[in-house]
Amino acid sequence: MTAAPSFVSLALRDLPRPDHCDVLVVPLPPGATTDPAAWAREVFDVRRGPRWVAVLLGLRQAAVGLIGLAPAPRDTFTVREVQGEEALLAFDDRHLDFRVGVAVDAEQRLLRVTTAVRLHGRRGRVYFAPVRLAHPVVTDALIRSAVRRRTAPSPE
Repeated sequence: MTAAPSFVSLALRDLPRPDHCDVLVVPLPPGATTDPAAWAREVFDVRRGPRWVAVLLGLRQAAVGLIGLAPAPRDTFTVREVQGEEALLAFDDRHLDFRVGVAVDAEQRLLRVTTAVRLHGRRGRVYFAPVRLAHPVVTDALIRSAVRRRTAPSPE
């Protein structure tokens, strides 16, 4: 008998019925670490990611005041917990709660990033309308940039 497929992520533990959820999976580069916290820090190190992502996040920081929100704090993308093969980034705010699970399947050599978002009221819906469109593109760019940095030859 074979087991039925299942999906578990720390991102869904606190937000089991999110208003938005997405999952991106990419192959791990050969010889790369299987430490999920290291991957979480690498993927969400915006300063080392694509420049256009940093520009978008800067615009977000400047624009949120227009709908009465405070800019995101510096520790928004901090690893809050690690369980087994997954690291959790979590942040709760007035307009939304989000969770990001960064998991490594060492056997299959896959990196998985799961995002779950719960919106709060009108502000959350207004804020998230454009973010919903950009989020998968931005997250994919951050992941692929992190993978490229991990596979780039070291300078001699």
